[in-house]
Amino acid sequence: MAGLSGKLPEIDPMGGDAALDRLLENVRACRICAESLPLGPRPVVRMAKRARILIIGQAPGTRVHETGLPWNDASGDRLRDWLDMPVDDFYDPGKLAIMPMGFCYPGRFERGGDLPPRPECAPEWHDALREHLPDIGLTLLIGQYAQGYYLGTRRSRTMTETVQRFGEFLPENILPMPHPSWRNTAWMKKNPWFESDLLPVLRMKVAALLGG
Repeated sequence: MAGLSGKLPEIDPMGGDAALDRLLENVRACRICAESLPLGPRPVVRMAKRARILIIGQAPGTRVHETGLPWNDASGDRLRDWLDMPVDDFYDPGKLAIMPMGFCYPGRFERGGDLPPRPECAPEWHDALREHLPDIGLTLLIGQYAQGYYLGTRRSRTMTETVQRFGEFLPENILPMPHPSWRNTAWMKKNPWFESDLLPVLRMKVAALLGG
């Protein structure tokens, strides 16, 4: 399984603001759904008040659960490539905030594949965390769960159709995206517009926000 090697970035950076620091401590101490988590609770969230980009994904996998570092896997490698962002910038909480739909590893289906994010996390914590991120200029909604929660009835029948309409959400500084899992390699081949149309827009906005 791919991911970072060598010295890992700091796992639990402070948020750069006393109120956000306290909130992050509360999130990391959350045990709301502990009885439903096969590996136990280990909430994964990373942000600082001055962050410019917010990534809302699904839920940690087993490698992220082990390390406590979000997107420390093959999906993270692909996501960083999509963003055209070096590892140091990706894990700088003052540049990029990471807040999944479910903060802990949810387990797996018997037939394979991770279970959906736990439903308790977003209603309990998301609004409070986002209130401490006043400078977000772009929010990435990665995957169907984030898109369903934040777009509601505005999303299309399928994730593909929602992502293909990305231009409609740009005025709100929102960009729906597929999950960067390597399982979606076939999806990318079937939808070449993602690389030709969406990724240049994404990279341009990231560079503008981070001064690249």
